[in-house]
Amino acid sequence: EILCAMCRGDHMERSEAKEGKIELTAACSGLLKVNDQALKAVNGFGQMMIASRHGNFPVRKGDKLAGTRIIPLVIEEEKMEAARKRAMDITGGKPILEILPFARKKVGIVTGRIKDTFTPVILEKFSEYDAEIIGHVTLNDDDRRVTAAILELLEKGADVVVCTGGMSVDPDDKTPLAIRNTGARVISYGAPVLPGAMFLVSYMEDGRPVCGLPGCVMYAKRTIFDLALPRLLADEPITGEWLAGLGNGGLCLNCPECHFPNCGFGKGV
Repeated sequence: EILCAMCRGDHMERSEAKEGKIELTAACSGLLKVNDQALKAVNGFGQMMIASRHGNFPVRKGDKLAGTRIIPLVIEEEKMEAARKRAMDITGGKPILEILPFARKKVGIVTGRIKDTFTPVILEKFSEYDAEIIGHVTLNDDDRRVTAAILELLEKGADVVVCTGGMSVDPDDKTPLAIRNTGARVISYGAPVLPGAMFLVSYMEDGRPVCGLPGCVMYAKRTIFDLALPRLLADEPITGEWLAGLGNGGLCLNCPECHFPNCGFGKGV
């Protein structure tokens, strides 16, 4: 019960104690967050354990999140309290597990040179999260027109804007310039992920993200976009530190049968 209480955040259901353990499941869809430091601290005490699924990945309502168990038949209450205090010191009193619910976002899309191949892929990925597409503009690779289109979509109420096409390092690829000219603060142009190295993420002054998607999104089954999209839709800021940490595990193996997210892609350490 103590371990369960330490782990259980909002939007989670718990099981009864059965076969010596209590399990937590998701009560809504969202982005699972796991405090790795607190988790390691508790498991480091010995005689007790918490096993969770990977954090920073989406979960759906009903998904199993974690299991807790006391390993011996009995354990000193003092040891449990010491573990609880250590975990709460690390988390600042918050649960070790958290679910950030997905919000139904309004999305604007600016499509560059390639129309018919990019668009269906983008629409399908957003549909997995019940996002509403409020505008879709197709333009040539003209940075001034792309900038204007982004700003117009934001003015219409888009919570997220994604731009496709024109994201390589060729001199005539103008999408990164167009995004910068909106006044957005660029977090990173590039990510240590394959497929997806040319990903660009930026934020407007009011916090709304504007992203540039590399060409791999239209032909690769899973890319950097699959790792970033849940964060965008759960209002979890994408940081340079998070992107840098994706390098360990950032290589998709292009398996003949894709089992993502039940694989190592994007998991890190």
